[in-house]
Amino acid sequence: MSVIEQSPPTSTAIEGIDHATWAGQAQGLSQLSVWRQSMAPGAATPPHQHDCDEVVLCLTGEGELHTDGRRQRFGAHSTLILPRGRVHQFFNVGTQPLETLGIFGQSPVPTCQPDGAPLPLPWRS
Repeated sequence: MSVIEQSPPTSTAIEGIDHATWAGQAQGLSQLSVWRQSMAPGAATPPHQHDCDEVVLCLTGEGELHTDGRRQRFGAHSTLILPRGRVHQFFNVGTQPLETLGIFGQSPVPTCQPDGAPLPLPWRS
């Protein structure tokens, strides 16, 4: 067991996305990862999927989730449920940063492109 400081998200190679891994493999976890992210207005993640379940808590901002051919709007106090293997993409559709907390059922978090090819993330999980 340990107590660590929650570092603020910092810029990444994915334009408009700041990231911080708050808990994961580096902290000795194998079955859970926690990510804190901030997405600039107009920014988006690439389409991707994970080989584990994901829950995203929207803390502030306005977003849109694209998955299963649908577009779903969400905002602060929304919880997004993404079962493993579900291709998805997040967009910030608001005028303020979109602040989220992602919880994953694995560490490290395996992330793939929609065709199954690995998607190298610019951060460690």
